[in-house]
Amino acid sequence: MIRIYTDGAAQGNPGPGGYGTILKFGSHTKELSEGYRLTTNNRMELMAVIAGLEAITKHGIPITIYSDSKYVVEAVKQGWVWGWEKKDFKKKANADLWKHYIGLHKKLRPEFVWIKGHAGHPENERCDQLAVAAAQDFNLSTDEEYEKSKEKNDLFD
Repeated sequence: MIRIYTDGAAQGNPGPGGYGTILKFGSHTKELSEGYRLTTNNRMELMAVIAGLEAITKHGIPITIYSDSKYVVEAVKQGWVWGWEKKDFKKKANADLWKHYIGLHKKLRPEFVWIKGHAGHPENERCDQLAVAAAQDFNLSTDEEYEKSKEKNDLFD
């Protein structure tokens, strides 16, 4: 079984943000993280999941994702994301990321487990460290979809 642990962070919401992801398969462990100059916590939580799924090169192995994000876990486990998809994500935040996730989900069929954040779970604590460090990096990436949508909305504020 492949286990994926994830966390996202934003310094301000919106603000600089990052994600941390740990993949475990047998005795192998891989850590991933990336920071963005302007984003939200929910986007980083979902990006952490997407990054973990994108890193998988062998298909057909059961995958369990451990996340402290009720936003992500409940959207999938409760099936909300499928209703959003049927309505083409009208008025839903993070549609770009959810559409990307759906493609990965259909291919890899991960299961989700919600874990309480900041409760001493070693992998969750490490993912938090990775996410916060990524958000504080000097070379932050651009969350292009978020910044485009924010810019468009700012025109009418």
